[in-house]
Amino acid sequence: MGRRHRGIKASRHQGKKQPRDRRGMTLVEILAVVVILGLIAGTLLVGFSGSFGKAKHELAKSGIGIVATQLEKYRLEHSAWPSNDQGLSILTDGQARPTDSYYLNPGQLRDPWDRNYLYLTPGPDGHPYEVLSYGADGQPGGEGENADITSVNLRGDAP
Repeated sequence: MGRRHRGIKASRHQGKKQPRDRRGMTLVEILAVVVILGLIAGTLLVGFSGSFGKAKHELAKSGIGIVATQLEKYRLEHSAWPSNDQGLSILTDGQARPTDSYYLNPGQLRDPWDRNYLYLTPGPDGHPYEVLSYGADGQPGGEGENADITSVNLRGDAP
């Protein structure tokens, strides 16, 4: 009976792996993975932020186009452009009724950077008016995301 018992013990140890065969990740390997993931995340973030800036510029162009259309409707109904004193507020609550053809929701008078669109009459180069946004930086001029967006350029007849 003693022999049989020894045989069972021997077969139990044959199928198990020894603990020293198992190996985990070292601290250096973990740090390398973290650094690589950080670089990938940084690259993606830079790429996406450029896309967001371009998207906001396109939204501003669309918003200015909507405001310009409503200004044209206002001129047709009143035979005049709004004055600089009246500004774009003439198209919204308090001065226009929601049933007016030129009515705009007050939120539509703000650019994607949450600043009011600017209105000037007369506009530059003989244009009757200009609606503009100063872009991401909120300052005149600039390039890329910071470039001004103006109704004069949207018409296609600007130099």
